Amino acid sequence: MQRNLFIVGLILLIFFVISFLTNIIGPLVPEIIEDFDLSLTLVAVLPFAFFIAYGVMSIPSGLLVERIGEKKTMVGAFGVAFVGALVFALFPNYLVAVVSLFLIGSGMAALQVAINPLLRAAGGEEHFAFNSVLGQLFFGLASFLSPLVYSYLVLNLADPVASSGGILGFLSDIVPSELPWISLYWIFALVSAVMVVIIAGSRFPAVERKVDEQVGALATHLKLLKNPIVVLYFLAIFAYVGTEQGVANWISEFLSSYHGYDPQTVGARTVSFFWGAMTAGTLLGLLMLKFIDSRRVLIWFTLGAIVALTAGLFGSGAMALVAFPAVGFFASVMWSIVFSLALNSMDQHHGSFSGILVTGIVGGAVVPLIVGWLGDLAGLRYGMIFLYATLGYILSVGFWAKPLVTNKTIDLSRKKITRKANL
Repeated sequence: MQRNLFIVGLILLIFFVISFLTNIIGPLVPEIIEDFDLSLTLVAVLPFAFFIAYGVMSIPSGLLVERIGEKKTMVGAFGVAFVGALVFALFPNYLVAVVSLFLIGSGMAALQVAINPLLRAAGGEEHFAFNSVLGQLFFGLASFLSPLVYSYLVLNLADPVASSGGILGFLSDIVPSELPWISLYWIFALVSAVMVVIIAGSRFPAVERKVDEQVGALATHLKLLKNPIVVLYFLAIFAYVGTEQGVANWISEFLSSYHGYDPQTVGARTVSFFWGAMTAGTLLGLLMLKFIDSRRVLIWFTLGAIVALTAGLFGSGAMALVAFPAVGFFASVMWSIVFSLALNSMDQHHGSFSGILVTGIVGGAVVPLIVGWLGDLAGLRYGMIFLYATLGYILSVGFWAKPLVTNKTIDLSRKKITRKANL
């Protein structure tokens, strides 16, 4: 099939939008706590509502894609996200926020399921690995930018001169002055509506799935869930996404509560650096995987994340500003390595197995909720200690994983021997 660069570019844009809508919750946590007068447990219900949608919608979305195709599924997904963002922008209260985030999460789950087979078809199988990494870079870029957009909006909407015209002037007229962060959800609604129009007007290539990429019947999923390896890797994905969101969602509140940093500026910037460092770590991880077994890379990076988390939780304020982004840096390789180890540990049913693994994203719902509940009982610092359990489980994967196929590495010592022999 001839490469379709327009569709590849569109998918990269979708990666960007998914991340922009997904990873903004963390910087908003201090604002939501203050404006809606919430406990840590109640505010943790918001990311729970968002990420539980992945657990509910991932497998049904796979079946929907096979029934109606990628294009219609993606239009519907952004349509659902548009409704979710708009209803919260119009009626900003806690209960509406829970429903809104579930709707947005449902749309993002459907998009995640739809775009990967499409990327393989549009970009060519031989370019799939490169394009997938490129997609993750776009994902990371949006995660880096979204907290900065939040800071820009809330600071400038409070300035009568800055908000006197243009998009800021429009937002200042429709956003409650006491809730300037709600402006983000008007932006989300606009972006989702634009994506609906773009996708609806685009021509999509036909996607022919390989047998092992197809989503199997319910019986196949039940059979896989009886396999201990499937359950172990599901828990690993659960632990990773729980760790990622358990850190990102609480950074700003932690810095505000324990070190007095302004969540609108320092807190949002630190969350931005967390995602930026994760993007940088991805590049280093890709290089290391060319020379080192992925299990060893996973062990080293996870130990680095544990050290960085410890420095962030128990160090000074200045140290926390560096340590929390460092956690993002070391977490960067975990998703891709665990996912690849999982698929390489099975010789069939990769499509159904992938659906089960993606369902593990529900960890992003459960772990922040546990952290918030423990934080209400003993303080946020001790609530975040729970993350040692999830990181410990990820660390264990590097020791017990036995993939059928290991990552291909470059043997530098053999190259040196060969070069000497040729001389």
